[in-house]
Amino acid sequence: MAMTQVYQTTEPARATVDALEGATVIEFGTSWCGHCRAAQPLLSAAFDQHPTVTHIKIEDGKGRPLGRSYRVTLWPTLIFLRNGKETARLVRPAGSDEIRRALAEIESSA
Repeated sequence: MAMTQVYQTTEPARATVDALEGATVIEFGTSWCGHCRAAQPLLSAAFDQHPTVTHIKIEDGKGRPLGRSYRVTLWPTLIFLRNGKETARLVRPAGSDEIRRALAEIESSA
């Protein structure tokens, strides 16, 4: 699956996320966030090497239940999941290497 380009304004329920199968990354942020926009080339470079990982891009904000359930406070926050369980988290990643490492970890723990 290719990297998702647009933040979804409708978020899935936490129970739905917890039931996901396989390797998934949830990216919390917004389209107007400078940090989120700066991270997009890093994410794209990392996801190019991990096409089987599902990418869910969620527009976050005050009172949004999914982000609050993961205690998201800064954007972008990347939650790396294997079969619905969090295995890693990156907040405002500085480089694509750290994203690649986390992606490789959720793919290899199959």
